[in-house]
Amino acid sequence: MDILNRLERRFGRFAIPNLTLVLCVLQVVGFAVAYSKPENLELMMLSMAEVAQGQVWRLATFLCFPGASNPIFFLFAICMFYLMGATLEANWGEFRYNLYVAIATAATLAAACLFPFHPVTNVFIGGSVFLAFAHLYPNFTIMLFFLLPVKIKWLALLTWIFYFLGLATGDWATRAFIVASICNFLLFFGKDIFRQAIDRKRHMEWQAKRLRKPDKPFHCCAICGATERTHPKMDFRYCTKCAGSYEYCADHLRTHEHVALGASAAQAAGGDRADGGLS
Repeated sequence: MDILNRLERRFGRFAIPNLTLVLCVLQVVGFAVAYSKPENLELMMLSMAEVAQGQVWRLATFLCFPGASNPIFFLFAICMFYLMGATLEANWGEFRYNLYVAIATAATLAAACLFPFHPVTNVFIGGSVFLAFAHLYPNFTIMLFFLLPVKIKWLALLTWIFYFLGLATGDWATRAFIVASICNFLLFFGKDIFRQAIDRKRHMEWQAKRLRKPDKPFHCCAICGATERTHPKMDFRYCTKCAGSYEYCADHLRTHEHVALGASAAQAAGGDRADGGLS
């Protein structure tokens, strides 16, 4: 975080305020253009091969790519993106949120250069915003399709499963774009996730040791150390004439020396016979 603080002091003035709103407006414009003429969707996608042919607008228009073609689904997607992005921006501040989105965008552009013939949209950039929000607010509940209440952590889990499957079974282009989409998440949260994993491991080890350790007996004679486990049929009582809570088995209840204030139970062993009281 020290690096982020230094970067913010130096470059914070260049941060775009309300970046989430800007990105939402771009997608609304993109949806309107695509809805009026569907073939424009292809022209919005980033393709470095096409950029090399002079279609340089693709370097910017891929950020306008709408998240859905259906108006209802698009409305749901744009509302969710604004909610998540605006919350992150309010939580982190303008500069850090700008940096988070900028890293995902730069990584996506780098991956597009590696695979110039692979069409690219902004879907993975939006996915990185979603993962960050779900990490910070795992119990946030959304109405999926305006009907089904679901905690966002479960949707994030499905996203991670999808990403891992893509890394395991996808082609190299798919793997590159997945890595590009999560590199900012790992830079921002990787250290905390590692620490949490170590803490969970230590807690599980402590619980395992606790389960392996036998429970402390409930009764224990202060003279001979007999317990209800070593002598299941033995009767145990406390002596009311001893200072403190000293418990004795039936064999030593009336034969021990009373413990005075400040004396130990060990000093009471081997004394004369004395009457013992029952509590």
